[in-house]
Amino acid sequence: MFFLNPSTKLEISRRHFLATPCFVKRSASRSLYLSLKSKMSKGPGLFTDIGKKAKDLLTRDYNSDKKLTVSSYSSAGVALTSTAVKKGGLSTGDVAALYKYKNTIIDVKLDTASIISTTLTFTDVLPSTKTIASFKLPDYNSGKLEVQYFHDHATLTTAVALNQSPVIDVSATVGTPSIAFGGEAGYDSMSGRFTKYTAGISVTKADSSASIILGDKGDSIKASYLHHLDLLKKSAAVAEITRKFSTNENIFTVGGSFAVDPLTQVKARLNNQGQLGALLQHEIIPKSVLTISGEIDTKALDKKPRFGLGVALKP
Repeated sequence: MFFLNPSTKLEISRRHFLATPCFVKRSASRSLYLSLKSKMSKGPGLFTDIGKKAKDLLTRDYNSDKKLTVSSYSSAGVALTSTAVKKGGLSTGDVAALYKYKNTIIDVKLDTASIISTTLTFTDVLPSTKTIASFKLPDYNSGKLEVQYFHDHATLTTAVALNQSPVIDVSATVGTPSIAFGGEAGYDSMSGRFTKYTAGISVTKADSSASIILGDKGDSIKASYLHHLDLLKKSAAVAEITRKFSTNENIFTVGGSFAVDPLTQVKARLNNQGQLGALLQHEIIPKSVLTISGEIDTKALDKKPRFGLGVALKP
């Protein structure tokens, strides 16, 4: 056993006191963010969330491009992302910077076409709200303002284009995280006509989700069902059917994902038009993912298959 003299105790206390505010500030900021996120997740979610899980499983990461993404973080807390894409004989790229400060997120992107895209996100400016402002330079008519309101049993979103003849989009959802009903509509103030109106319903359980969406101004209906095959939700099966009333066309698509191991995942999809797609994702190093995808037309095997390659590197 040993004892510290009073001056040593005083020095340790002083250092602890000086070190505490910074830690408390970071912890309080993260706690506030998690509290807001938890509060917003109690309700039914946004209208755009209806059918999103099934859509993502059937479409996300399938591509026929070559894409390289490199992400890094500065000491000031800025997330930097550089992306290069080659599609056919055309190459494009962009550099993006994202910074979070308290309840504000600033996202700025500059691409090879000299377009500067900026998105500002403010959480809880008013209680239970999220405000998103976006614009692109030098296109001064590209501005858009969106306000999302979250309630325990409803969500409401209003988006307005910031130009002389704005298009106004409104969507609303009522229900719970388990079952939700919603609709959206778009109105063109110049022509005085509705650009769209859509309605949907979703049912979500611990291991599955289902949705029905009536879209294209009532001209199409889409139903989807997703079922998770394991507790970690790494493997799943999905089915989707879309009917276009004006053309009597039906498109039926099935797909799934399977976790080969903790670092490798495979996905596949097939529709009744003969389009077969597959992809392989592998975490080559922690947080860095290699994606290889391809698609062929099984009803026209003479056509050239499409292949895609993506590499995402993160520190």
